[in-house]
Amino acid sequence: IGWGQLGTLWNLPVCTVYVRPERYTYEFMEAQDTFSVSVLPDSARDIARLCGTRSGREVDKVKECGFTVAQAECGAPYFEEAELVLVCRKRYVQPMDPDRIPEDVKEKWYPGQDYHIMYLGEIVEAYQR
Repeated sequence: IGWGQLGTLWNLPVCTVYVRPERYTYEFMEAQDTFSVSVLPDSARDIARLCGTRSGREVDKVKECGFTVAQAECGAPYFEEAELVLVCRKRYVQPMDPDRIPEDVKEKWYPGQDYHIMYLGEIVEAYQR
């Protein structure tokens, strides 16, 4: 997941991420009540690029990147190599409404009309290396 933000909503610490429905990640986001965001160090830019350009349907990213999968207390998987991990419990899910997206944004980011789904998660665990 490359697009996200942190903040506070409903007096809760939250992380919001955006996933297109055709992404392999979408299947996991829909199937689970929790998700994790692993922030890799700057030294791992090549790894992050591979993760952002190759689908997990086509390549085993864990193996290709040499990741070690760990499990949060709530059961959500994350990567031990991350310098920061946020573990979230899904609190709200909403497809983006194309009628509310400015035309210039739609032209640039959604030429195929493949609008993101927004997942708002309450941060329930955090790990820092």
